[in-house]
Amino acid sequence: MKKVLSVLAAATLTLAATTQAAQAADTYRNYAELAAHETEGKDYRRDERFPRGAKVAHIAIHGGAIESPSTQLADHAAGSAYAYYSFSGLKPEGNSTLHITATRFDEPRALKLVGAVDRTVSWHGASGDDVTTYVGGRDAKLIAKVAKALRAAGFTVADEVPDKIGGDSPSNIANRNRRGMGVQLEISRGQRERFFAGGKLARAWVEDPAHRTRDFYRYVAAVNKALA
Repeated sequence: MKKVLSVLAAATLTLAATTQAAQAADTYRNYAELAAHETEGKDYRRDERFPRGAKVAHIAIHGGAIESPSTQLADHAAGSAYAYYSFSGLKPEGNSTLHITATRFDEPRALKLVGAVDRTVSWHGASGDDVTTYVGGRDAKLIAKVAKALRAAGFTVADEVPDKIGGDSPSNIANRNRRGMGVQLEISRGQRERFFAGGKLARAWVEDPAHRTRDFYRYVAAVNKALA
């Protein structure tokens, strides 16, 4: 019994430490605090679409120059059939200050949009020069379908997802849809660079569709195939 309690206590401490680390990494604790210090339209932008009857949402809460090119991927994936949301960093530099971790991302328009759909795909950028994708979240069936579709299209998907980017917390915005479960795509820098000619991830470069490679479109198509 003492051993079990010790294990539970250790797990609780680990979760607390992980949460504290995520909070310490962010400049702002929530959207209200960010909005009080940053200027919308200058430092950041919020965009959304909600086609009639949409049951799926593609979102990029660290869009723009925060985790490039998550906005472009989510936007293209959503198209005209699915709901779309992006919180985009617009600063010439220092956009990491606009990062609010997914478990505390409480921007009202995003919460409303995600809360109105059954399935969510949250697009993120992970670090690393390796060419891979970490597929996390709480929607186990959809996670398996997305991973299978990506692999079938020739993309590498990691067998295991690091806890810090696992996306399985109920408070993660990816999981705050009507079913309480979603998918979080963490795409390594090495993979994201392959989506653009020359491997450039500069803001002006990725915002011009002319620079997108075939892999950009093949990747999005694979994800949407899993949703079909």
